[in-house]
Amino acid sequence: MSIYTKTGDDGTTLLSNGIRVPKNHIRVESYGTIDELNAHIALLESIISDKEWKTQLSEIQDVLLIIQTHLAVDNTKPCAFELPDIQKVDCQVLERQIDQMNKNLPKLQAFIRLGGHSTVAQCHIARCVCRRAERSLVSLSEKHFVEPKISSYINRLSDYLFVLGRCLVNY
Repeated sequence: MSIYTKTGDDGTTLLSNGIRVPKNHIRVESYGTIDELNAHIALLESIISDKEWKTQLSEIQDVLLIIQTHLAVDNTKPCAFELPDIQKVDCQVLERQIDQMNKNLPKLQAFIRLGGHSTVAQCHIARCVCRRAERSLVSLSEKHFVEPKISSYINRLSDYLFVLGRCLVNY
């Protein structure tokens, strides 16, 4: 099977359930931004040496793949496969991790200057892409159904990445 199909040469792409849409469709923009976020998290995971954070980031990538799958399906049309489940507990896991990291941080009293070293900067790049993904999901949800757990997870993930970035400053 060839990687190229030439069917997208006309500026359209095929959703997972066989619906053809323009490549600039808000659904494509949404799952494409989640894909970009996943790539940034992969880079972050590759440069962090702490095993616990590496495990957390790997688990986040797994959830993002599930989210991408959901977003790549036009839910008004039938789908030939069963979509993987998005769990409420996924968001709760992020909340526990955020709370755990926050215990060791000083109270935030002002905006922070991003950076310090490349790992911190990469974490904040991932956070910024996550925020863009969230904005894209809001636009998508104005016209199409988006599972509420997806929006909650992406919102919480940006919080997680912000707190992780603060932790990484002293890492």
